Amino acid sequence: MKKTKIAELFKRNIDRPINGVVKADQMDDESVWQELDEFVVTQELDRHLRKFFETYCESIDSPNDPNISGKIGVWVSGFFGSGKSHFIKVLSHLLDNEEHAHQGQTKRAVDFFDDKIADATILGDIKRAVTSDTDVILFNIDSKADSSSGRDAILAVFLKVLNEKLGYSPDHAHIAHMERYLDEKGKFEEFQETYHELTDTQWKDERDAYEFNRDEVIEALSKTLGQSEESCARWVDTGENNFSLTIENFSKWTREYLDKRGPKHRVIFLVDEVGQFIGSDTALMLNLQTITEQLGTVCQGRAWVVVTSQEDIDAVLGEMTTSKENDFSKIQGRFKTRLSLSSANVDEVIQERLLRKYDSVVPNLVQLYTEKGDILKNQLSFREVGTTYKQFKEADDFVQTYPFAPYQFKLLQRIFESIRKAGATGLHLAQGERSLLDAFQHAANTVADQNVGVLVPVYMFYPSIESFLDTTVKRTIDHAKENDSLEPFDIHVLQVLFLIRYVDEMKGNVDNLVTLCLDEIDADRLALKRKIEESLTRLERDSLVNRSGDLYYFLTNEERDINQEIKKEITSSADEAKLLGDIIFQDILKDQRKHRYAATKKDIPFNRVCDHHPVGRNTEGAMTLSLISPLDDDFEQSSDQKCILNSSADEGQAIVRLDDEKALGRELRTYLRTEKYIRTKDDSTSPPTTRRIHKDLATENQQRRTLLANMLSDMLVDASYFVAGEKLEINANAPITAMEEALEYLVENTFTKLSYLKHLNDNPNKEIHAILKSDDTTQQALQMALPENNPQALDEVRSYLNLASKRDREIILYDTCFGRFSDRPYGWPEQETALLLTRLYASGEILFMRGGDAIKHDDLYSALSESKNWRKITIVQKVTAKVEDVKKAREIGKEVFHQMGPETEEGLFDFLRSKLSEQQASLKRYAEFASSGDYPGEQTINDCLATIKPLLAVEESNKFLERFNETKSSLLELSDDFHDLEHFYESQKPTWEKLLKAEQRFSLNQSQLRQDDEARRALDRIQAIRKAANPYGMVHEVDPLVSTIEKVNDKLIAEQRSRSLQQIDAQIGAIQQELEAVSGDSTLSSSCLRPLESLKTQVTGQNSLAHITQAEADAISLKDSAISKIGQFVAQREAAKATQVAEKEQAGGDSEDDIPKFKPPRVIHPKALVSKTYIEDMDDVEQFLKAMRTQLETAISNNERIEIR
Repeated sequence: MKKTKIAELFKRNIDRPINGVVKADQMDDESVWQELDEFVVTQELDRHLRKFFETYCESIDSPNDPNISGKIGVWVSGFFGSGKSHFIKVLSHLLDNEEHAHQGQTKRAVDFFDDKIADATILGDIKRAVTSDTDVILFNIDSKADSSSGRDAILAVFLKVLNEKLGYSPDHAHIAHMERYLDEKGKFEEFQETYHELTDTQWKDERDAYEFNRDEVIEALSKTLGQSEESCARWVDTGENNFSLTIENFSKWTREYLDKRGPKHRVIFLVDEVGQFIGSDTALMLNLQTITEQLGTVCQGRAWVVVTSQEDIDAVLGEMTTSKENDFSKIQGRFKTRLSLSSANVDEVIQERLLRKYDSVVPNLVQLYTEKGDILKNQLSFREVGTTYKQFKEADDFVQTYPFAPYQFKLLQRIFESIRKAGATGLHLAQGERSLLDAFQHAANTVADQNVGVLVPVYMFYPSIESFLDTTVKRTIDHAKENDSLEPFDIHVLQVLFLIRYVDEMKGNVDNLVTLCLDEIDADRLALKRKIEESLTRLERDSLVNRSGDLYYFLTNEERDINQEIKKEITSSADEAKLLGDIIFQDILKDQRKHRYAATKKDIPFNRVCDHHPVGRNTEGAMTLSLISPLDDDFEQSSDQKCILNSSADEGQAIVRLDDEKALGRELRTYLRTEKYIRTKDDSTSPPTTRRIHKDLATENQQRRTLLANMLSDMLVDASYFVAGEKLEINANAPITAMEEALEYLVENTFTKLSYLKHLNDNPNKEIHAILKSDDTTQQALQMALPENNPQALDEVRSYLNLASKRDREIILYDTCFGRFSDRPYGWPEQETALLLTRLYASGEILFMRGGDAIKHDDLYSALSESKNWRKITIVQKVTAKVEDVKKAREIGKEVFHQMGPETEEGLFDFLRSKLSEQQASLKRYAEFASSGDYPGEQTINDCLATIKPLLAVEESNKFLERFNETKSSLLELSDDFHDLEHFYESQKPTWEKLLKAEQRFSLNQSQLRQDDEARRALDRIQAIRKAANPYGMVHEVDPLVSTIEKVNDKLIAEQRSRSLQQIDAQIGAIQQELEAVSGDSTLSSSCLRPLESLKTQVTGQNSLAHITQAEADAISLKDSAISKIGQFVAQREAAKATQVAEKEQAGGDSEDDIPKFKPPRVIHPKALVSKTYIEDMDDVEQFLKAMRTQLETAISNNERIEIR
């Protein structure tokens, strides 16, 4: 087996010409034959062909199905070099199905697939599809595009290739439009012949230069169409400007062409690299969407669009501006069929086209793998890669892939993609003019003459892309080859580092470089590793590579110059200490500034120091965590003994001494120098390549910072810890855990009074609320000594308050909790200190003040519950009341409230305040009634409230009791007044309200009532009670007085109501007589009687004597009104009857005189006939009688009835 050459393994000649990149316009027989013959139908392509032809055949089987128009778009995606172009070109060959010849053989395109596709169903669909009448238009859109087309670039290309297919001018759309018009008129051939006669040249050869043959074109058009030359000249001169290219027109012209060829004719546009052409241009994407949509709708599924893109459609849309995403909501619907070519497809193609072995060598290769398989697994391993690279799975895998390693398929794809995206290549590679197939063929040819047992190292792929690299990259490697200080193998290592430079997941550590450089199955990895390390040393020395930790990076010439400038940057020890502190305390320890002590759950601040430089702002009085690194100038002198001694200073501190690590200083200084260089040299005016290098350096430096953080994390775990005069044995797996253990020990050994808090509350705020809610001051005082209330801590706080008070110092709550008892040696949680102070308040020892006044008890919890309020709250020790004041206040309280209060100062204080508060609440309620003017005691209530208010404003018990005693006389008066007020408003108020209602009711008939002696006396007494300032003792008289008046009032009302109703009934009777006399109808009767009936109802419900009496006069008035209505009724009836009589007499008939007569009444008021108050003599009598006679005679003469009133 050892004598077998690599070239002898392959079934196909390894050095035969292979068109590595399939081009749409390369249609020579040799290329087409190879493209069809060597097309590998992988499992993936088998699925894609099935999907495409199933969909395509649907349009053939259901030509009138409207759903087909939405399925004519096909999107073929795949990474760079995945075979997209080859796939759609083979589709074009199949759908064309032309005959192709090669070395005497002739085949149609579909015949090549008889041996490639085993599934008869798929093959049947393909053969059925290729027999349909189809025009195939295959093109690379970039090569066909006109740079001046702008937003309509895609549409312009589609029209161009359609015109070209139809034989029209491809480069001048308006000329093609003219040709289309001539063709529709059946004049195109005639025009070409006429043009040939005039110019002796062929029109299609000369049409691109039509402007130079303007006159001949005009003349040929004129003769062909029979139009004037002026008209044709106008069209030729303005045709280009007047030509309108729209998607609707393009779709219409396509449909017209299809209809011309027959109802079953189809056209398919296969567009290569449309995704790259569109890029992130939203206008072009919308252009493509609309073209596809319109073609589907207008051509009803007979025009198809197949496009390729390096990204799938979702990724293309994802790169569009978010604000435009709604514009592309339909595009995915336009391309229902999506075919994605993956890396597995490329592996299979390369294995089939290049690496397929002779059957005769397979057993030997299987034997080789059986012997060396385990070795290969170790040889081809990687370390710290961001993805999984394949190994040989089994012997068959080895046979198919050898002499390459499985990982190289995926890695080379990533190399091609990353180099292209990073801009390290020229235009050709970026446009896809090199393929993976080329690279593998070139590498295979490199080892073709070597014996089996070799492996292809990655650097052998470098030559396949060398000629397409950017000059800055190629020059770097070329110059390295000319460097006498370097060895040939160094160049290979440099090439490998370049190839993986932009592949993020492939790290450039030595172990990975060994795997990438393996050139034999049996290679000695250790020897190769030493060889590579030596090469890296030389390359780094010449600044051809850069090192970051254990990773190496390729440097171009410009990167090398920049790297040398970076090395010249100067850094100080202060810069190093600052960076070291930032990485340790910010990156690793997450900027932790406080340590939560486990026993109390209190966050205790600590100052941070790195190599004698503070990190961040220091807190006065806080404990210190100091770090000593190998970069510190005094690191060599930092012995255990010295660290122990220093950890005892300043009330104790924690010192962390890192172990020595040479790489730390190198990486830290490189980071600082790089950061400083980028900060000072990077600006927008730098060339693009320089800005790219600066960006890469920044990224690399960020990775270096991560490396430093990882390195320092390990060093912190392994460091020596010295705390409060002791060297600790810390066994932690993480730096944060180690730091917390050291700080925990520091707290326990420097906060000596922390143990005073024997009991910690789970919720101090809740406990504060419970204490303040309790009213039993005595009980609170008794509980102070209980262990769970931390009596030792209470004594400590009490002592501090006593001392501060004696020195007349202001005691601020915030400073007490967050300062005094939070710092060493206490370290108490702030809320616990607040709870202790609350206990002292509850036992009557202190007061909380704000703005010079004691905080009211009811407001105290809200003030204490949030620490943001504490800066405005001060604490004062409470002054105890004198014993005699307590005793006196207790006695006064008994007199005032008729109840003896507690003996203690606080108890009595709470008792008296509670009683006063209760009375105040009642008085305020009484005041609301009294203020209306209808209830008594308004002034008394105000006087009582004025006595209570200033007392309740006193918050300090001693001052309250003093004021209470001083106000004795007012309080006793208050007691009497409150008793009367309380009895009235709680018991007598309903009776008083009865009085108010009676007074209002009797006021209607007061003058008549006063004519009765008994009623008059009762009314006078009620008014006296009502006006009394203190009527409380007279309220019991109200009920009998009201009853007395009620009897008289009811009697008067009943008598007057009876008289008035009789008068009303008399008027009703008179009206009824009049109605009978004139035979009045029901309407008249209702109109006359209804007002009087209503008046009777009012009198029945009326309680006012005046109103009842007035009803009699109202009845007479209503009767007069009724008589007037009756008179009007009779007059109208008589007039109508008279008209009837006159008509009968005129006709010669007998007249009937039976109309009832109605005498209208006249009311005479005798009093109105006398001009004097009295009739005194006969003359006055005669004058009166004369006037009366005149009135009577006048009425009689007028046929009126007389009523004397």
